[in-house]
Amino acid sequence: MAFCGSLGSGKTTMIKGICQGLGVKELVRSPCFIIMIQYKGKLPVYHFDLYRLKSPEELHTIGYEEYFYGDGICLVEWAEKAGNFLPDERIEVYLKIISESEREIEINKVKPKTHKKIKSK
Repeated sequence: MAFCGSLGSGKTTMIKGICQGLGVKELVRSPCFIIMIQYKGKLPVYHFDLYRLKSPEELHTIGYEEYFYGDGICLVEWAEKAGNFLPDERIEVYLKIISESEREIEINKVKPKTHKKIKSK
């Protein structure tokens, strides 16, 4: 899942709830200084925070493919900083601050583009 929104919009709070639903017993916190924390739940959960990423290419240094295309669940804060490295098929969550106690949440499922073959006669 790719989470986008301004600072304080609730990305980490939403991820805490998802982790709770997945049976994670550990304290869930934002991995802003180490980029990724792994939690044990019903499935492995990989919590990324890309806020401090200077370029998407830095994802290579942590072996992002093993996590993004592995058997666990990836929850990526500041996903817009990943550029084209996010999987083509994903769920995107956009959080917007409406007021101190109110947020607007938009959730989209992104699927790879499919091409239709045209038969010629």
